[in-house]
Amino acid sequence: MLPFARVAVIGLGLIGSSLAHAVRAYMPTVRVTGHDASPDVREIARCIGLCDDVTDTAGAAVIDADLVVLCVPPGAMKAAAQAIADDLPATAILSEVASCQASVIAAIREVLPDVTLVPAHPVAGTENSGPEAGFATLFHNRWCILTPPAGTDPLAVARVEDFWKRFGANIEVMDPAHHDLVLAVTSHLPHIIAYTIVGTASDLEDVTRSEVIKFSAGGFRDFTRIAASDPTMWRDVFLANKDAVLEMLQRFTEDLTQLQRAIRWGDGEKLFDHFSKTRAIRRSIIEQGQDDAAPDFGRQHN
Repeated sequence: MLPFARVAVIGLGLIGSSLAHAVRAYMPTVRVTGHDASPDVREIARCIGLCDDVTDTAGAAVIDADLVVLCVPPGAMKAAAQAIADDLPATAILSEVASCQASVIAAIREVLPDVTLVPAHPVAGTENSGPEAGFATLFHNRWCILTPPAGTDPLAVARVEDFWKRFGANIEVMDPAHHDLVLAVTSHLPHIIAYTIVGTASDLEDVTRSEVIKFSAGGFRDFTRIAASDPTMWRDVFLANKDAVLEMLQRFTEDLTQLQRAIRWGDGEKLFDHFSKTRAIRRSIIEQGQDDAAPDFGRQHN
């Protein structure tokens, strides 16, 4: 038995469009209704047949849904909740996919204090964005972290878990605040480092832009992939999860200072020990199937 019969997706960017594709691929009898605040995005979604129906208002999208998933940037979550408040069925489960949960849950609760809320953050993505960037297998063998607030109906949590498992996702349940700390380390800090490194390179007076691009086959190229991510979403993520991000940045700064000292004083043993430790972590990521061990990170070359 399917966990839901009618799903509404609010926000048709990479995650929202991938979710719509996944529902139609893995649960073809489930009706998917979509909405996006952008008229241009709605038109594209209609042209590519992304959903069974794309509505011009958020309220119209949720009016008969039994699951509603908010797939908008963290800073837009409260407005999205307000847009559906008058039309959301009392029996519907509301979910959202933000990579920072505590502040987003609080914002939604301000508007919808009594809604059954089961957030589910899929730890999956690409550097691409928009309704044409989505694909049905985005969530396959990726973690989806559920962060239900205390006191949430266990049956509602089980239904949302079943929903994501049907896309091949692996499920973990976490406290929202703990989720935010974990993601600050694994996602938010790497992104802010990538944005900073690419920005530093572009600001160097003694290195031309053409040289940066020409000789980017090393690590710099991989930072640019992360730094190509949607700027609106990441602006909102850093502001919404600022306490955890600032804590991780402080720890990173302290670790970086130690490496600076080792380099300055020629402490090769300390550098070797540190690099060996981090190499082991990389191997663990590959062993758990979270990346590709193929040469050149599995990139395909023509």
